[in-house]
Amino acid sequence: MAPPDPTELRDLAERIAVPLGRRLLAEGRERAQHQDTKTSATDLVTDADRWVESQLVEQLLAARPGDGVLGEEGADRPSDTGVVWVIDPIDGTTNFVYGYPGYNISVAAQVDGATVAGVVVDVVHAEVFAAALGAGATRDGHPIRCNDAADLGHALVATGFGYRAEQRTRQAQLLTRVLPAVRDIRRGGAAAVDLCWVGCGRVDGYYEEGLKAWDLAAGGLVAAEAGAVVAGVPAAASADGHSTPELTVAAPPALFDALCDLVAP
Repeated sequence: MAPPDPTELRDLAERIAVPLGRRLLAEGRERAQHQDTKTSATDLVTDADRWVESQLVEQLLAARPGDGVLGEEGADRPSDTGVVWVIDPIDGTTNFVYGYPGYNISVAAQVDGATVAGVVVDVVHAEVFAAALGAGATRDGHPIRCNDAADLGHALVATGFGYRAEQRTRQAQLLTRVLPAVRDIRRGGAAAVDLCWVGCGRVDGYYEEGLKAWDLAAGGLVAAEAGAVVAGVPAAASADGHSTPELTVAAPPALFDALCDLVAP
């Protein structure tokens, strides 16, 4: 069986995710009232997360019945085709619950483990970021490119924080080293949008500890296809000597090594 065309997978994800983004913005507030927690008391999941995921799975598999699915809220199905859809139904659920901009729907297609297509729908801003392997990245259909930033001291850098107290302690300690060395820090609250903003030049770089596949797949491909280097690097050892989870770093090629050295010496 010939491998699927990445642009066709991208276009399919976009056709499904964009209308769902509009529905989430119009109808999601009622569903946001029904909340549970996951990894900690501050890590929220809502009925809207589960509803968006079920809609994405249903429509993707209706179009491509043999594909697999991996979703943040529990969708898990093996693939008969080599294609697996990696889904974050609402990336930035806390933003969504509070009505804070930045939450998004993130859908990526992986073939034999490699991400080949990705779509990130920034719901509040009504922006659609999309990419296919080897075909570049776009925002609302227009090509995007990361900045040519090379000077770490003048770089605007985005990051994010986890939900467990011990992880946040490590991240706060790292921030005390990063902040004096860069222009400034931005924290939007949704990894996929942060990565897309590297791709379109709204920030120069990004780093975060402990991203999951659904956090990284679509936005990481957008950033990479827009010219950024996106890679995992070993994290610094914690104070008690235990290594921390891998850091994801995204930055223009001329800035990447310096940012890596700063966040993971």
